[in-house]
Amino acid sequence: MVHETERVDTGGWAPPELIEIPPVFVWPPRPIDVFKFVFGWNGYLYPYTVLYAGLGFLAWWYLIPDFAEMKNLRFDWIAKLFLENLAIIIVWTSFWHLRLYVQRAQDTEYKFNKRWPKNSDLFLFGNQFYDNAFLTLVSAVPIWTAYLVLTLWAMANGWIPYVDAREHPIYVALFVLLLPLFREVHFYAIHRLVHWPVLYRWIHSVHHKNSNPTPWSGLAMHPAEHVLLFSSILLNWIIPSNPFMVVMHLLRISLNSVVDHTGFGKVVFVDGKAQIDGASYSHYLHHRFFEVNYSDGVVPIDRLFGTFHDGSQKAHNTMNERFKKKNAKEPSAPTP
Repeated sequence: MVHETERVDTGGWAPPELIEIPPVFVWPPRPIDVFKFVFGWNGYLYPYTVLYAGLGFLAWWYLIPDFAEMKNLRFDWIAKLFLENLAIIIVWTSFWHLRLYVQRAQDTEYKFNKRWPKNSDLFLFGNQFYDNAFLTLVSAVPIWTAYLVLTLWAMANGWIPYVDAREHPIYVALFVLLLPLFREVHFYAIHRLVHWPVLYRWIHSVHHKNSNPTPWSGLAMHPAEHVLLFSSILLNWIIPSNPFMVVMHLLRISLNSVVDHTGFGKVVFVDGKAQIDGASYSHYLHHRFFEVNYSDGVVPIDRLFGTFHDGSQKAHNTMNERFKKKNAKEPSAPTP
């Protein structure tokens, strides 16, 4: 555990330890730590990876039409998928928002920023909640649905490789296991792209208005950024896939974006006796300081490219030096 003077002040609660590289990427190997990281509670698998896989299975089993119906683009099944996605994101996001920001069930305990969000003319309608909900429901859900429809339609017509989950359960399980790693690399790539000054000004700044994010901030972004965010589903156009893998992939993108913007490092249930991880501190530092932690830290790609911030004053000083050099070359680049 670090000494308090080694931490940079980020305006609220911070984890007791600095952000570290996951033990699966550390040498020499630490098998016990790897086991805890993968199988422990609030680790790699539990609860979220397993939860998203379970929700993806239920959505595939009960909500996705048969291939025969999806061979032709028809309004009925497309509208059905859109309404289902709309209902899923409203229920999921409202659960976190109502508990943390309406009921304020744990007040500011474990909140990264002790202040509550304030409305501003920066937001559509002058209101952060209305702005975020509008961008989520009017842009994110239609684009999410469009990717889902096109992928399933192409799969139903045999235009992209297909694999039967019942015949290859290990392959499908490996996809579920490795998808978070692929998502991190993809997210880092598109995230660095939209931080290019021109794209930041016209596209990504829409999302960064949420310097004090809430659950509805997760998918509140410019439509062009939604196109990039959900484009990782194109992986399923390349590798053998099935509707479960497609649905689960897109659900993970949408639902995890909400969790990672709750603004709380931990969410408390049952009179404080049960806790579940909320937003990653790594991503909160990105919202706080703009040009660090483009990924969430499961893959140490930020460390590789010199954009890692572990929450320490030392890392903060390094970041500031990088800002000075960058702004000297690109005066229009965003600064914290």
